[in-house]
Amino acid sequence: MGFILNPLYDIVSAVIVGIHKALTPVFGADSGVSWSLAIIGLVVLIRIILIPLFVKQIKSQRALTALQPHMKAIQTKYKDDRQKQSEELMKLYKEHKTNPLASCFPILAQAPIFFALFTVLNGIGKNPPVAHGILSEADVVSAAGAKFFGAPISQTFLGSTNTTVKIVTILLIAFMSATTFTTQRQLMTKGMPKMDTSNNMMLQQQKIMLYLFPIIFAVSGVNFPVGVLIYWSTTNLWTWGQQFYVIKRNPTPGSPAWEELQKKKIAKGEVTDNSSDQTTGNNGGSVATDEQKGQRKQPKKKKRRK
Repeated sequence: MGFILNPLYDIVSAVIVGIHKALTPVFGADSGVSWSLAIIGLVVLIRIILIPLFVKQIKSQRALTALQPHMKAIQTKYKDDRQKQSEELMKLYKEHKTNPLASCFPILAQAPIFFALFTVLNGIGKNPPVAHGILSEADVVSAAGAKFFGAPISQTFLGSTNTTVKIVTILLIAFMSATTFTTQRQLMTKGMPKMDTSNNMMLQQQKIMLYLFPIIFAVSGVNFPVGVLIYWSTTNLWTWGQQFYVIKRNPTPGSPAWEELQKKKIAKGEVTDNSSDQTTGNNGGSVATDEQKGQRKQPKKKKRRK
């Protein structure tokens, strides 16, 4: 596994060291601010790189939403034959070039980076500190002493008797769980179109994620160094903000956020009430408006006064 993990250690440590060196003239080499911002900078860089995956995730989610009536028909038709039901669903996904696992792509893509960061920070927290990647001995000693609100970034909740470490880790874990829950709830209440809740596979998956992920963060967070908790809290906050922007600016047709946006456009005169009503069919599917197709409504010329 070393030939796979060692390059990741090099990449993660190189980014952290690079940002840390850039901040050293401002905050100092041994400052917790420099090391904490270096970790946050790593998050920002990774999330910018993952934007194409996020776009693919949104497209896949919307494609699955449009396929809900077909998926339900297959589930009803083959309710007594699970194997045939799975085969028909996979055929449906293939025909429409979508993937139900696409919503997990950003998380899966971050997993190797997350593991590499955990290993690097865990090495810093050992006694004596162990360097991974391109970190020098001076770097690990400096990072081991760096603090985030008084808690060393290399310490964990279970591995420390320091009260400050326990308080900071609890607050970060609570923030991680809360942002995970609110992000998923925001998607379910505002970002998903209204649909039949009976035997709806997508809705069931979303409900599982709503409650399961916060529990996973809460249980596993006690083993993470403070630096890893900073990383994951920052990426959760980024996810929430990114999703909030998409739901507000480019909502899924038929969702509560989309209906709210249409009402605002009607109030501003950008679309008519009739055109807004025609965008949703009887089966819950969506029909693109002229504006969605890229055609703008031409303003009527006012009659000139003689």
